[in-house]
Amino acid sequence: MPRPHVNLDIDLVRTFAAIADLRSFTRAASILRRQQSTISLQIRRLETQVGERLLDRSPQGVALTAEGEAFLEYARKILDLNDEIISRVREPKMHGIVRLGAPEDFATRHLPNVLSRFAQTYPDVALEVTCDLTMNLIDQHKSGAFDLALIKRERSLEIAGLRVWREPLVWVSGGLDVKSASTLPLAVSPRPCVYRKRATEALDRARRPWRIAYTCGSLAGTLAAVKARLGVTVLPKDMVPPDLEVIDGKPLPDLKDTEIALMESKRLSLPAQRLKEHIVRSLSLSSGGT
Repeated sequence: MPRPHVNLDIDLVRTFAAIADLRSFTRAASILRRQQSTISLQIRRLETQVGERLLDRSPQGVALTAEGEAFLEYARKILDLNDEIISRVREPKMHGIVRLGAPEDFATRHLPNVLSRFAQTYPDVALEVTCDLTMNLIDQHKSGAFDLALIKRERSLEIAGLRVWREPLVWVSGGLDVKSASTLPLAVSPRPCVYRKRATEALDRARRPWRIAYTCGSLAGTLAAVKARLGVTVLPKDMVPPDLEVIDGKPLPDLKDTEIALMESKRLSLPAQRLKEHIVRSLSLSSGGT
């Protein structure tokens, strides 16, 4: 006798993916706007449907089981396909142009998959993406160059925008002996650069002498200089290449978290509104940033 088909509940799958990305029932409940007891019940129902334990909970947090790791890969595909189908049916003829500004390093690391999924869902919407330094992006956005702009935001500056990402900043070295360097060489982007400002201000507070040894406007150029031991730089922890060394704390001063905010024009077209929603949802589930 053939085994009966098991029809997965999309809502349960979405809850599982949120918990898996955030590694927290509490944060997932906040993002999904549900009670924690509700999502706990949803996970139990999903595990009953699948017939396997997908998550392990402990005082240290939430971890995926081996079965959960395998399930997550397919869960994301299911959710992407579900969202694409709904969008195609509800808004099959949506078209237009959306202009997005973003810092190069953040765009390189975090946006390709996000924008690719949006493009698949709305194939008739043209995306125009511009990468630049944050202060330049802010100026261009104020002049009307963008519908949406992702920026690195300093908490000390009153810049409007919805926070969509937060991540620790760390010092990055290619093996340079930072302990013995009397004056710390830095490989950074040109002014105005938020990370450059963070680095120099932190060193000034710690009374650690420094000098700008290498300046480059591209992330690739900065990383090449660090690998050549021309200087150290500052990056979000998740963006550090595996062949470089993270110096988190001593002998260098601690750095504050980086914060990415989304700025928007006063009047968004429907395609721009949909991209905004897609970015907020995708980045929030990846970082717990909202």
